[in-house]
Amino acid sequence: MRIILKILAAPFALLFTVLAAVCFFLLSASQKLFAILSGLVLIGAIILFIQGETFGGVLFLGVAFLVSPYGLPALASKVSEGFASAGESLRRFIAISR
Repeated sequence: MRIILKILAAPFALLFTVLAAVCFFLLSASQKLFAILSGLVLIGAIILFIQGETFGGVLFLGVAFLVSPYGLPALASKVSEGFASAGESLRRFIAISR
């Protein structure tokens, strides 16, 4: 019975491993772009605050936070770490011989 579970787990282990690798690649490729974009949006927020557009400035600050390294890229990093962890757990399950 255990061998059947291992055979069924093998494609999922491969899927999670490949998915984690793709996510890590996309994160590393977009990291500089998001940092530059965050800086530009922050400058736009400061300009809006100077012009008296408080709502627009706060909105731009929110967008700047989301594209900063502490916003969505950090969330995507945690998700890719989860994929990698799931793939590693499945690979360990497959490798254990009992």
